[in-house]
Amino acid sequence: MELILWRHAEAEPHVPDRQGDQLRELTAKGARHASRVGAWLDRQLPAHCRILSSPAARCVQTAEALGRKFTTVEALNTDSTPQRILEAAGWPDNKHTVVVVGHQPLLGQVASLIFAGTAQDWKIRKASVFWIASKGEDDPAPFVRLAVGPDIVGKLR
Repeated sequence: MELILWRHAEAEPHVPDRQGDQLRELTAKGARHASRVGAWLDRQLPAHCRILSSPAARCVQTAEALGRKFTTVEALNTDSTPQRILEAAGWPDNKHTVVVVGHQPLLGQVASLIFAGTAQDWKIRKASVFWIASKGEDDPAPFVRLAVGPDIVGKLR
């Protein structure tokens, strides 16, 4: 299985009396970064993969930048747990590639849970991709296939 953790791009600051956290949208910079990473990621992904997004507006907008069909999943929202996210993605038994568009610190906690066995606050930068793979039963140890952010993606072909 391949699991791609994609943190949403830069969003508007949260202002409690103006709007709810779920409604925060991407900034112009965030939209550019999501577009850049989405275009690059689309070229890397297999034709048949599952794309899951938190229902928060900033995650939906980031997922839309990929230009593929995706499903919003409540288990990826800000009040979730790393375990629920892994269950939603089907890690490690899913036979397909899964992209999860979500939030910090949850995505970092998912990565640390996979590699260290405990949910720690590993940092994944805004609009960045943390690509994890497992070869399955023959070699079950997960490995980092790629970790890349919007600043590097523009330089990759």
